[in-house]
Amino acid sequence: MTQSGTVLASGSALPARRDYKDTIFRRLFQDRENLLSLYNAVNRTSYTDAEALTVVTLENAVYMNMKNDVAFLLDNRLSLYEHQSTWNPNMPLRDLFYVSRTYQGLVKDETLYSSKRLRLPAPFLVFYNGTEEREESSVLKLSDSFEYVGIQKEEPNLELKVLVLNINQGKNKELLEVCKTLKEYMIFVDRIRLYTKTMELGAAAERAVDECIHEGVLSDFLRKNRGEAIEMSIFEYDEERELKLIRRAEYEEGLKEGREEGREDGLKSHLRSQVVKKLKKGKTEEQIAEELEEKVQEIEQVIRELQKGC
Repeated sequence: MTQSGTVLASGSALPARRDYKDTIFRRLFQDRENLLSLYNAVNRTSYTDAEALTVVTLENAVYMNMKNDVAFLLDNRLSLYEHQSTWNPNMPLRDLFYVSRTYQGLVKDETLYSSKRLRLPAPFLVFYNGTEEREESSVLKLSDSFEYVGIQKEEPNLELKVLVLNINQGKNKELLEVCKTLKEYMIFVDRIRLYTKTMELGAAAERAVDECIHEGVLSDFLRKNRGEAIEMSIFEYDEERELKLIRRAEYEEGLKEGREEGREDGLKSHLRSQVVKKLKKGKTEEQIAEELEEKVQEIEQVIRELQKGC
C-alpha cells in the first residue's frame, strides 16, 4: 500500500452482533499469489516471490465483528488492505485501531524506553465498491472527526490518512486491468447486484457463481468453494442491506428532530442529502462543492424560519 493508504469505494439500535464470517474479498486475497498481484498493481512494482510477503493480518475481532481484511509486510512497508461495500467515513479511526494492534505485535520483543528510535513500516489502502456514487480516488482523514473549541481550527497533532480507491465499473481501470483477480471479483459482484434486482438473494448468488464458473471468472476459486462462496455472498449482502437500513433510520430520525426541535444538524443533514441527490452523476468534487455552496444561503434561511416557529 502507499504510505497514505487506500480504501476500496446505517437512529436505531445497532444490529445484533454476529460471529465473524470471511468475505469473498478477504478469502481471495488470502492467497499469496493474488495478494502479490494486487500489491504490484497498486504500487506499480514487479515482485515475483510471493513467499517474501509476511502476513500480519489480525485474527481477532478489533471492533464488534469487524476484522481487517488483510495486512502484510513487504519492502519495509506495512500494507493494510480493506474492502468496503458501503461508504464509511470512520475508516481512519478503524485503521487507527488496526495499526495500533499491528504495531504492538511488531515491536512486542522491543522496549519503548530505549534511546534508539524504533523503525516502523508505513501503512494504508481501502478498496470501495459500494453503490453510492463516489470519485475514483479520495482521502479520508482522522482529523476530520476532531471537534475543535473556538473559531479557528488548529493544526492536528494526530493524523491518519486513508486512501480510498473506487473499484466499481469505469473507475481505476488500469488497476483492474493489471490485477486480474480484482477485476474478476468486481465482475462477480456486479453479477450478483444485477440478479438481486429480480431474484431472491440466495438464487441470485447461485446463478452468479454458476455463470462465473462457466465463463472462467474466478472459476478455480468458485469451483473449489462453491457452497461457501454462496454463503459468504448472502452474508455480505444481508449485512450491506442492514447497514443501509440503519443509515436510513438515522437520517429519518435526524430529519424528525430537525423539524420538531429546530435542531440545525438534523435539518442541514436533510437538505444536504436532497441537494446531493439532485446533482447529476459524473461531476467533479469541485463542481459539486460549487453547487452546494450556492445552496448555503437557502439552507440558513430555512433554519432561521424554522427556529422562529419553535
